[in-house]
Amino acid sequence: MNLPPRALIGYLPIGFPDLDTSVDAAVALAENGADALELGLPYSDPVMDGIAIQKATQAALAGGFRVGDVFTAVERIRARVDVPVLVMTYWNPVLQYGVDRFADALKSAGGAGLITPDITPDSAADWIATSERTGLDRVFLAAPSSTDARLAETVAASRGFVYAVSTMGVTGERADLDAAARKLVGRLHEAGAERACVGVGISTAEQVSEVLSYAEGAIVGSALVTALAERGVAGVAATASELAKGK
Repeated sequence: MNLPPRALIGYLPIGFPDLDTSVDAAVALAENGADALELGLPYSDPVMDGIAIQKATQAALAGGFRVGDVFTAVERIRARVDVPVLVMTYWNPVLQYGVDRFADALKSAGGAGLITPDITPDSAADWIATSERTGLDRVFLAAPSSTDARLAETVAASRGFVYAVSTMGVTGERADLDAAARKLVGRLHEAGAERACVGVGISTAEQVSEVLSYAEGAIVGSALVTALAERGVAGVAATASELAKGK
């Protein structure tokens, strides 16, 4: 996955408020400063997600979202913009769909890889083997509470980047990013990570700039989902353009 040294990565759920609009919103995000897209696969038990994202994913599920829509969305987005597209998904939908089947469909659609928030490298043997076969990136999460041994394992298993969770808790906008994020990224670099991208709680251009002073990427989700919910695709475009000023 090719990313610039200071990358803005934007998250939006697939199928919210409907599939067509979610594709248009993702394209608008890429056209207004996002260097990579993180597409959320709606799931019925989103333990890591904050209120804004939970509401959006629940609406997508209520609207008839199916796992196969992921591949349709990725293919349509990649036909319009040339940025890496990752899918962020809890592991159960992949397992139910079939790990190899899911990976092959994502690869065929032009996807770059998976971000998997609820599995650790030591429980991801099937995914690691499948991603080696397909060449897909695999992004594991690292938290401030992770031991040095766990961070080293996560760095070794990840490909593309390591997702550094800025704070303990769920996603959502915060006025101040935890100082723990800076320390965590430093520990990841010490463990050998070439690219650590910080997510959870980033919502302003100033916070993007702050994160990019010590990390290789800033990941924004809730602020973009809120913009889509309140102001549609135009809101996503405007918010992305503002966030990109922090790069």
